[in-house]
Amino acid sequence: MPASQTLIRGGLVLVDNARFAPVSLLVQDGLVAAIFDESGPDLFPDGQPDGVTVIDATNRIVIPGLVNGHTHSHGALGRGGVTADATLETFLAGATALNGQRHSDDLRLSAQLSAAEMIRKGCTACFDLSGELPGPTVAGIHAVAEAYHDAGMRAVVAPMISDRTIYQALPGLLEAFPEPMRARLAAITLPPWQQTLATVRDAITRWPVPLTRVRPGIGPAIPLHCADDFLISCAALADELDLRLQTHLAETRMQQVAAQARYGTSLTVHLDSLGLLSPRFSGAHGVWLSQDEAYRLAAQGAGIVHNPMSNLRLGSGTAPLRLLADAGVPLGVGTDASNTSDGQNMFEATRLAATLSRAGTSDAAQWITVPEAFHMATTGSARIMGLENVGRIATGWSADLLFLDRDYCHYIPLRDVLSQIVLAENGSALREVMIDGQFVLRDSRILTLDEAALARQARAAAARLDAGNADARLTSEAAATVIRSFCQAACTTLSLN
Repeated sequence: MPASQTLIRGGLVLVDNARFAPVSLLVQDGLVAAIFDESGPDLFPDGQPDGVTVIDATNRIVIPGLVNGHTHSHGALGRGGVTADATLETFLAGATALNGQRHSDDLRLSAQLSAAEMIRKGCTACFDLSGELPGPTVAGIHAVAEAYHDAGMRAVVAPMISDRTIYQALPGLLEAFPEPMRARLAAITLPPWQQTLATVRDAITRWPVPLTRVRPGIGPAIPLHCADDFLISCAALADELDLRLQTHLAETRMQQVAAQARYGTSLTVHLDSLGLLSPRFSGAHGVWLSQDEAYRLAAQGAGIVHNPMSNLRLGSGTAPLRLLADAGVPLGVGTDASNTSDGQNMFEATRLAATLSRAGTSDAAQWITVPEAFHMATTGSARIMGLENVGRIATGWSADLLFLDRDYCHYIPLRDVLSQIVLAENGSALREVMIDGQFVLRDSRILTLDEAALARQARAAAARLDAGNADARLTSEAAATVIRSFCQAACTTLSLN
């Protein structure tokens, strides 16, 4: 055997996402180089060769790392800042209160916090729509990319961008406010989209880290929050620079109602008419998609990322996963942000992907199965991110591995391993995490980040940001009542085609 190899022995391994077997894994150059039958002859009949590190995985269940198809790293510093009665629209109105007054060091810190939590919950890769107000900066985008690189994670860092505030995005919303609040809200503006895209292009052209693990993407926030020319230009930049493009698609009923008012059709039909739908396109949430929209997405190879935790938290609804799956739409799973999902637990998101489908029907044939949910959370999300060899344990695939304690209560007794992982695991049994053939979590300690230092920095940053954004918080709280009433009335009086 060549030098600089790692042999993982003694584990119960999910091979090719199809079967659990007691096999040995040979890891070289970040890949699974070979899989050996553990019951075969001794691999080292003449003694262990130099340069081979042997990892004893006895009492470990080994599965591929989970892939988070949609999150927002900036949400980590906003944890606990979203009111218990928030809807998406009132949450968006409070964006400045949560995310204002930040500089690039805050964006770096927030991404480090997100990375630490994802690693601890078994997530080895993520699609991050990182936000910065009032618009993106090269320093901010680069800070997020560097944070993931230094943490050892895989990531697509897609600046979340728009040129309309929620007050400009929803037809009729500004008119629902009395003066002088209407004038004050109308005065809130975002940079011209041409300036925003120029900044994104500059950041990508001077990408600060190797593209092997952390790549750029582009994230037009919500179609209604972007002018059509802006959306078209985002798609053109994605085509030119080979970027993944992700937006929030039909997350709430209000978005579809507003699309009918603004475009005269559904969100997906409008995006299709603009030429946005393609295999590089994905929509987050998709709660209010119709069957026609599902077929349109599938026909273009465009994906949807299911985010059950924030959908429930914000009362957005339950995505029609069976409808989307049966239409052939590529599906992934995401956690959304730590502020709207209250965590970055991909195990929890995967369990909800399987179990929420049972809430609307007792017909088991319509449920999302355990293998489907696991596929969505691994190879499904990886495909949406453009990662071709991530999400399964097979020869030639990336050595992104999770090691679960087989003696933990979730697995005593052990009968249906994958079901017990998907339906019971929450990260408590996770003992080691390997990304690209290197351990990033071992002995319950993250090896790539100083979590104690991050905690100190986060507490200080939160106190500073809360004080600096106090006025914005008062404004958003005053606006929330009007926004809630406006959306309820609009969704009651206007129907969806």
